[in-house]
Amino acid sequence: MTRLLLRSSAFVRSAKKIIKKHPLASQDLQSALELLAADCFHPRLKTHKLKGELEGSWACSAGYDLRIVFKFVEYEGSEGILLLTLGTHEEVY
Repeated sequence: MTRLLLRSSAFVRSAKKIIKKHPLASQDLQSALELLAADCFHPRLKTHKLKGELEGSWACSAGYDLRIVFKFVEYEGSEGILLLTLGTHEEVY
């Protein structure tokens, strides 16, 4: 089941910043986003629930130290994924 990816403004800002700093990360990010839309629990993504302040959100891996934080949402009658932020493990947790 393919899910629609909805990008928050914070996610877009973070992605631009990461790609500007690490241009090679764009390929890993694109690959992870395609996989997330197609199968959000694919083993390569290492998708997991978050706790604490980020409870209700999920995270997945988009490369060695790159994480995507997201939520499952309803959008126009179907299930979507709201991309909240992107960054290193240290930045997003």
